[in-house]
Order: sequence, then C-alpha cells, then structure tokens
Amino acid sequence: MRQVIVYPGEDGYWIAECPSLPGCLSQGETKERAIVNIKEAIEGYLAALKEDGLPIPEERFETIVVAI
Repeated sequence: MRQVIVYPGEDGYWIAECPSLPGCLSQGETKERAIVNIKEAIEGYLAALKEDGLPIPEERFETIVVAI
C-alpha cells in the first residue's frame, strides 16, 4: 500500500505522484484516470526494482492538512 498525492496540473490534467518512490508519477485527463495510471506506474516501478535486485523503499510518507 502506498500513499499518493493527486492534484490538478497547469495544463488541465491531473498529476498523481507517490512520494515514497522517488520519481514515480503519472497524470490523466481526469482524477480517476490519474489514479489508475499511478497504480500502473507503482507496479512498474516496484517490478523494475525487483528485477534489478534493488530494495523496495518502505512507505514512510505522512500527510497532514494545515489550516491557514
């Protein structure tokens, strides 16, 4: 299980990124599509690490909401 951040990009697409996997991000025309795409990106990222014999980073990311 991985935490994912989803936010609107400047071009109208939605951006999704997984902070615990550096460089693992994706996008989609809708928020739902971005989520589907990031799931695929995470699976590919983890498969590549395993194939290369590299360790899988632990999920260490924590989110909070700060009211201003």
